[in-house]
Amino acid sequence: MKLAILGGGGFRVPLVYKALLSDEGSPRVETVTLYDPSPDRLRVIESVLAQQAATFADPPRVETTTELDTAVHGSDFVFSAIRVGGLTGRTQDERVALRLGVLGQETTGPGGIAYGLRTIPVAMRIADRVRALAPNAYVINFTNPAGMITESMQRVLGNRVVGICDTPSGLGNRIADALELDRSRVQLDYVGLNHLGWMRRVLHNGQDVLPKLLADDSALSTLEESAIFGNAWLRSLECIPNEYLYYYYFNRDAVRSIIDQKTTRGEFLVKQQADFYRDAAAAPGRAHEIWHRTITERNALYMAEAKGDHTVDPAEEEQESGGYEAVALAVMAAIARNEQVTMILNTRGGGAVPGLDPEAVVELPSTVDANGVHPLATAPPNLTQLGLMQQIKAVERLTIEAATTGSRDAAERAFALHPLVDSVSVARELLRGYTEAIPAVAAVFG
Repeated sequence: MKLAILGGGGFRVPLVYKALLSDEGSPRVETVTLYDPSPDRLRVIESVLAQQAATFADPPRVETTTELDTAVHGSDFVFSAIRVGGLTGRTQDERVALRLGVLGQETTGPGGIAYGLRTIPVAMRIADRVRALAPNAYVINFTNPAGMITESMQRVLGNRVVGICDTPSGLGNRIADALELDRSRVQLDYVGLNHLGWMRRVLHNGQDVLPKLLADDSALSTLEESAIFGNAWLRSLECIPNEYLYYYYFNRDAVRSIIDQKTTRGEFLVKQQADFYRDAAAAPGRAHEIWHRTITERNALYMAEAKGDHTVDPAEEEQESGGYEAVALAVMAAIARNEQVTMILNTRGGGAVPGLDPEAVVELPSTVDANGVHPLATAPPNLTQLGLMQQIKAVERLTIEAATTGSRDAAERAFALHPLVDSVSVARELLRGYTEAIPAVAAVFG
């Protein structure tokens, strides 16, 4: 099989290739084509992958190209991990909002809208090329905001696009570990949108064990979510929210914490990745060593504004079953080999979530097999959950409308109706600020 990775010069590509190296099933990926507009980044990542593969007898062949059509043509699967505007754009997603006193974050709040505005047109052009050059391929979307981008690409490719996020499955694994249960024996009841969901039940031998966890301070405190939300709030909710809901439940705290830091997450990554690509290019024989050191530091500081001192030990992290790349490889194996599996994915709901229309992309447990992704019916979200989901889905739809039609009015409404933006006048300032700061956003409006 051929796998095309769009954004193939990206920093996290070695995680995907590492997972491919460990795959012994049949059929398996024999060719990986990395597409990226930057040949310099491609050369560095190619060096990292070559060192990863050095001890394997039959590793997937790696090709690189700066031509999208070359990468896509004849592919069986396409992994989309693009970043329109680069990390410099991400820093503006953060800073434009923070200057107005509202959340500056890559995927949540106004930053996510700005990121979506400039990414949707590119994602839909990619979908057009996939339809023309690899009509039987499945697109596995990593690009954020994952739900919004997946829904826009589905307008071209239908259900052959699925969005990936490792946060819900990671939460399920940590809950199983906290209760000393076999991860493979638990069934997760999770519902939401990407970066906006709740773990409502965890079934083991037909019994919901989540109340037992919520009642046990010692076990609950082992979860990152305990450090983020506090045990009292988790017990009040009677469920465990996705960590990104910190930005809704503790919005003022989050904004204050981010403003108080010397640099935003985007500014940290700009420097860190510039150092990595420079150092790895200067010493290609040590590229993998430099990459591993860099990603360990990157992971340790993830969501630092929410987690405080609660960090994951790198040695412990190495023992995990994998992040988003493991989820993606499991989806690919299920489709290619008809190895039926159930996992939490971003896909068209088809009415599985009461209160959202059938075309809405939602994040919930889905069965995957040779015929694709099939969302499982679920109990209705409670009023607070559904209300937030409906409001954010409306914002996503307005963002897609603005990005595909060039409507400033739709973009202004998307900002104004987001629950983390507290004033129409602030929404207008956000739209003006992003248009002035990010050329790719300005280009959407001609």
